[in-house]
Amino acid sequence: MMEPLVNRFEGGQSSLKNRVLKASPPAVLTSGYLVLIIFGASILKLPLSTTQSITWLEALFTSTSAVTVTGLVVVDTGTRYTVFGQTVIALLIQAGGLGFMTFSVLTILSMGKRIGVRHQILALEAFNQTSLDKVRLVARAVVYFALAIESIAFVLLTLIWSGEMDWHHAAFHAFFYSLSAFNNAGFGLSADNLSPYVGHVPVNLIISSLFIIGGLGFAVLLDLWQTRRRWRRLQPYTKLMLGATVIINLGAWLLIWLFEHHNAATIANLPLAGQLTASWFQAVTPRTAGFNTLPIESLTDPTALLMIVLMFIGGGSMSTAGGIKLGTFVVMFMTTYAFLSRSDDVTMMRRSVQRNVVMKAFSVSVIYMMLVIVGTMALSALEGAPLLDILFEVVSALSTVGLSRALTTELSIAGQWLIMILMFVGRLGPLTAAYVIATPQKRRVRYPSVDIQVG
Repeated sequence: MMEPLVNRFEGGQSSLKNRVLKASPPAVLTSGYLVLIIFGASILKLPLSTTQSITWLEALFTSTSAVTVTGLVVVDTGTRYTVFGQTVIALLIQAGGLGFMTFSVLTILSMGKRIGVRHQILALEAFNQTSLDKVRLVARAVVYFALAIESIAFVLLTLIWSGEMDWHHAAFHAFFYSLSAFNNAGFGLSADNLSPYVGHVPVNLIISSLFIIGGLGFAVLLDLWQTRRRWRRLQPYTKLMLGATVIINLGAWLLIWLFEHHNAATIANLPLAGQLTASWFQAVTPRTAGFNTLPIESLTDPTALLMIVLMFIGGGSMSTAGGIKLGTFVVMFMTTYAFLSRSDDVTMMRRSVQRNVVMKAFSVSVIYMMLVIVGTMALSALEGAPLLDILFEVVSALSTVGLSRALTTELSIAGQWLIMILMFVGRLGPLTAAYVIATPQKRRVRYPSVDIQVG
């Protein structure tokens, strides 16, 4: 009697396992993030997590924002959540930033088990790699780099903040901000984020360094470590990312200072050193993190538009940042340059860019722009806010940045659901989200070419 039941149970387990393994990698990634979000919301809803009761929607919004490392909030993190709740948020940020696939692969490797073919496909998809050996290396490096960099920042911030608060509060603030900054989350323990430190150079440099490093991508960090930071030995992609990051950050720094140095609501009343510090922080935070030292709603329109562009671009691939990714933007720019210069090949760093990479770059950008347009129209229909504020909110959510022109806390219930969807889709990535809806299949039939007039 027991044997048939056991066989039936084992058969059911085998069937469930087969269904899981047959699921497409993007579908498994999507399910993993959903489970993590729901689990986080359930913990945050507990009385132990809050100083006063919050709704299920507020808990779900916070959990979604934390797991997607965005930073948009509908309730104040510092006052509405207890230390336990804030710790849960920090751990959700860490899990969402590093990715649950990192921990999954590390767990399998630590148990000494070989990764099956379908697990290999899932791991390669998650880490955007072509070799399983590289996946193993990157999976370990992700955790090692994260813990090492966060630990250094934790010590430095604890020493700085111990001068203005007791040691255990300073240590907890350092712990929370180290995880939030490195994972590009933008969560703060103060309602005005980091505005009290607008002219504090050490805090600005440490926090901005954390999210810039986290936004470069773990492949870049690994290459820098392996080559001992020798420029000639770096991979072309690493050189591209470092060069593009420096150019875009310095350019944005100069533009924001020019746009804001006469604005009395932001930096006009600060000394020159304070103006430059504040301009630097707001120049580098939109592409990756959601911290702010200035009131975002008080920025001039040119600055707000520039920040929307920076949020659109985002950080590096395989990083904790969002957006279309800096590499995607560079490929699109160089493709346009190649077309205007009548070149048959797209080249950079003395290398030719493959056609499928160009197609992927434009596909990601088109899908992203379509999501921005649809999201902006939908949120405009739901909320009575100015269009600039609506567009800013949509791009911030989709790029998992977390900056807001004081709109998030004013959102309706429908508006909150829309922002949660945008944050979730933005964390998965436009292409991954599209693959979940319709997994691509290779066509075996080739059709004759046709000349289509464009431009």
